[in-house]
Amino acid sequence: VMVRAKFMCISKKQDINGFEIIFSPVVSGSPENAEFFKWTPYGELKMGTVNPSAAAEFEPGKEYFLDFTKVDNAKV
Repeated sequence: VMVRAKFMCISKKQDINGFEIIFSPVVSGSPENAEFFKWTPYGELKMGTVNPSAAAEFEPGKEYFLDFTKVDNAKV
């Protein structure tokens, strides 16, 4: 089972440690966003990466799907 959420990148900063990217759940702006907001938890997602190519994939103001899938530890 997978849970899908829709988040917006609200900031991307680079420092000597790499990149910090912060996301916030979408809440409005379109009928699709209103529908996602009914099911998406509130909060904030902050992630870091030292990979410039990965950081380049995220733009402040753009929306992204975030999929949560449970890991079957027996297969790891």
